[in-house]
Amino acid sequence: MKIECRDVRKNYKKKEVLKGIDLVLEKGKIYGLIGRNGAGKTTLLSILSAQNPASFGNILLDGREIWENAEALSHIYFAREIITSSNSNASGLKVKEYLKLAETYLPRWDKDMAQRLTELFHLDRKQRITKLSKGMVSMLQIVVALASKADFTFLDEPVSGLDVVAREAFYRLLLEEFTETERTFVISTHIIEEAADIFEEVIFLHEGKILLKENTQDLLEHSVYVSGKTEAVDRLIQGKQIYCPEVLGRSKSALVRLREGERLSGGEGVTLQGVNLQKIFVVLCGGEERV
Repeated sequence: MKIECRDVRKNYKKKEVLKGIDLVLEKGKIYGLIGRNGAGKTTLLSILSAQNPASFGNILLDGREIWENAEALSHIYFAREIITSSNSNASGLKVKEYLKLAETYLPRWDKDMAQRLTELFHLDRKQRITKLSKGMVSMLQIVVALASKADFTFLDEPVSGLDVVAREAFYRLLLEEFTETERTFVISTHIIEEAADIFEEVIFLHEGKILLKENTQDLLEHSVYVSGKTEAVDRLIQGKQIYCPEVLGRSKSALVRLREGERLSGGEGVTLQGVNLQKIFVVLCGGEERV
């Protein structure tokens, strides 16, 4: 089972938010969807779940269009931010009423799991959503996402407002559910390094385009920070794919993305350091110079 995007574009009036997205999401993986504010992450997830129509292109589940396809959509759920303002659909609902609506509309709903998670997160089922803290609203979003049992589950900033203990609990629950069911999860988040270990693959979305989609471990293993004497660094990285070169006096540093089969070995006057996922994202999507 897989979801496939083919040349997906989205325009809002004269602004093109998504610019020809080609993407395949395979069943049984956890993806991290990472991008700066305004990159198009929420728009992409809403189109993947048919909550928002694409301006152009196709979204397919095993070769079938998902738009207005109830059977295909029964496998997909997008847990987006719950709006608690007075004019939102959820504003007057209690937690138990919101969960009842989820049970009504989600064909694979696991009522027992929802009950267990509600108790685990200490959510008051009689409390109105407008009275919940931001963290509690995020917990409710997580409960519905996990209990949906959708084969493809998308979560948009799920840990927003959660303290470190609650975030750790979420990641643990996510991994347990993934291990037991092999559901596919796509998690959009700005808290990159904290979640990096759970992402099998990462997707960098930059200015409406897929900049990178790679196995997380391979990406980390093929990214190296090189620093040292300028002449020695230049000799070592010549012909390589380099980003963010900086020269300070007689010293130079740069991030190097190694191609398959390429290797670097440090020598006199040169230091090689591994980099984390957040640093790679900042360099690739932060507007730094590339060579």
